[in-house]
Amino acid sequence: MKTIKIIAAIFLLSLGFQACQTDDDLEFVAQPKGELVFTNTFLQQYVLTPGTDANDNIGVAFTWNPADFDTPTNVSYEIQHSLLGDFTDATVVSEATSETYLTLSIGKLKELATEAGLDNDSGSPEPDTGMLTFRVRAFVGDAISTTESFSPAQPITVYLPPATTGGGSGIEIASWGVVGSGYNNWGAFADGEFYTTSEANVIVSYVTLVDGEIKFRENNAWDSDLGDNDTDGSLEAGGANIPVTAGNYKITINLNDNTYTMEEFSWGVVGDGYNDWGAFEDAKFYYDYTTDTFKVGVRLLDGQIKFRQNNEWTTDFGDTGADGTLEPGGDNIDVTAGHYLITLDFNNNVYSIVEDDILGVVGGAYNDWGATADFSLSEIQPDILVGDIVTLIDGQIKFRYNNAWDSDFGDTGADGTLDAGGDNIDVTAGLYRVRLDLAAGTYQLNKIQ
Repeated sequence: MKTIKIIAAIFLLSLGFQACQTDDDLEFVAQPKGELVFTNTFLQQYVLTPGTDANDNIGVAFTWNPADFDTPTNVSYEIQHSLLGDFTDATVVSEATSETYLTLSIGKLKELATEAGLDNDSGSPEPDTGMLTFRVRAFVGDAISTTESFSPAQPITVYLPPATTGGGSGIEIASWGVVGSGYNNWGAFADGEFYTTSEANVIVSYVTLVDGEIKFRENNAWDSDLGDNDTDGSLEAGGANIPVTAGNYKITINLNDNTYTMEEFSWGVVGDGYNDWGAFEDAKFYYDYTTDTFKVGVRLLDGQIKFRQNNEWTTDFGDTGADGTLEPGGDNIDVTAGHYLITLDFNNNVYSIVEDDILGVVGGAYNDWGATADFSLSEIQPDILVGDIVTLIDGQIKFRYNNAWDSDFGDTGADGTLDAGGDNIDVTAGLYRVRLDLAAGTYQLNKIQ
């Protein structure tokens, strides 16, 4: 999905008019010089974040070239929406402006989606996807003016994830986290999250670690921390650091008896549709606590894939019957080249492979500005994208969709804000955890080492 999942699609409009003379009064009457057209590449879908927290954030932003009239005049602009799609029922969904840009909030898009009959009722088994249709109107004088011009109708697809309370199946972010040189350089950025489970006081974390040491602490603070004095799987308040080696892990803490386990754990995509059946590391899935599923954003090739655990063939899943069901050791899954969001749901033993716009890291500091594939980021929750762990060298990076330059983002001002087509981002050599919040329009490059 794209989700982007970035905050908004940018619409470039070309507005132009010419003057003509009437036979009756020789007055100038504005006439369009050419058709108004959208020139931007639209996202496949726009994710409307559940809840109310993100309602004031920008959902979509429109920009255009100024209208050109031969007579000196003030031009105004507005955005219109049509439920029918032909604008016989056109409604104005923005305040008129003399500027060459307008935005609609996520909350406004939700209102329009509701009018269109879409919802994200948590009682529904599936999220809702549908079309909203927009155009931009330029006019002279007041709103009832007939001296006007319109862009062609442009439908966009909106996606409403199911509304939930907390995470899927009641899963929440726990107050405990992973801290240490093996995760976040002893608190240089937020600790690795634990999640609640169906068993009271038993919490679980899925983390990628580097060589070093870790402990567990509550609320990202040192008021309460747990270590292991004897490396015997029992936790002691203020106990010793726990040595770890690089890898992907599932860490389970039982706060009922102060014990913990760490096991090598990851799911990945393997096949000639991705990595020539293991010629390099599988595409790693990330945990989404809101749906209790595992997700990965990935570029696939024509071929076949399967899903396997820990980059080895001890446990693998395919699909015998091509019906979307996960079967241990099942048949290879046919795929075609493109960019996809893949979701594994082990609660229901199903999976989905949905074509989506995938953001990735590109630059002289990573892949010589595209000499190899970008480092893909995965949308684990609406508008939240992550990537662990990318190795960068001294240089610069940007973020772009689908390994192409149709839509890219930098940071003009070096303030942690994503800017469409913005400046390159300076980085120093090291290992990084990447996190993007498309709703807020921000990014984090969290350096581990």
